[in-house]
Amino acid sequence: MMADEFGVNRETIRQTLVEDSGKRKAASRFVPHAFSDDPRHERVQYAEDIIKTARRNKKIFNSIVAEDETWCFRYDPTTKRQSAEWKSPASTKGKKVRLQKSKVKTMLVCFYNSKGIIHHEFVPKGQNVTGSFYLSVLECLWKRIRHVRPKYSASGSWFLLHDNAPVHSAVAVQEFFTRKQVCVLHHPPYSPDLDPCDYFLFPKLKLPLKGHLFEDVQDIQAAVTSSLRAIPQEDVQRSFQSLLDRATCSIDAEGTYFE
Repeated sequence: MMADEFGVNRETIRQTLVEDSGKRKAASRFVPHAFSDDPRHERVQYAEDIIKTARRNKKIFNSIVAEDETWCFRYDPTTKRQSAEWKSPASTKGKKVRLQKSKVKTMLVCFYNSKGIIHHEFVPKGQNVTGSFYLSVLECLWKRIRHVRPKYSASGSWFLLHDNAPVHSAVAVQEFFTRKQVCVLHHPPYSPDLDPCDYFLFPKLKLPLKGHLFEDVQDIQAAVTSSLRAIPQEDVQRSFQSLLDRATCSIDAEGTYFE
């Protein structure tokens, strides 16, 4: 296009851009959402609050319980990196067929903190994730916390970090938080890069499952449960500490998505 515009040959354009100006052609990066000023400001405010809170209380990340939902598939294709092979320079490059995720799937609801998984369950087939269903999950979480995290039994002793999905703000759910005196951390919209479940737990969980074809939903759930238990505790702990670094990156990026 530039060669036609300026009436010169393509090689001249290439030399000018690449050799003289040091330019390179870069592909655009997919992002979850295009931000306007208000959501960007909200992300920056959230990041600043995390940093300020961490300065006042260095153990704050031991008190956060992160929650989210994700789909787990009967077949999830391997990544390009997983398919990489060691080959000599003379070898031909391998080919990878672009396969789609299976339509057979199950939804996981998971709560975890810096010590590991607290509670997880799978949404029954045909069940929509509504406010009443999420409330029943929270009731199970509350019983589980008293058993595996007794230090969280006291009112206001832990913070719940979940996204702004409509079911999380249902009236019955909010009444549960008030009744149990659960402190809920406000999470900015469209911000998986600031959610430990999205940037750590679910990718870590699903990576070993990619490329495997499971028999049925029960087989998927068994593999997911096994993969959850296999995540090293030190990695789990670092995932919350990295939230502080990500908050700093978000501020430096002025609320846009960062690398």
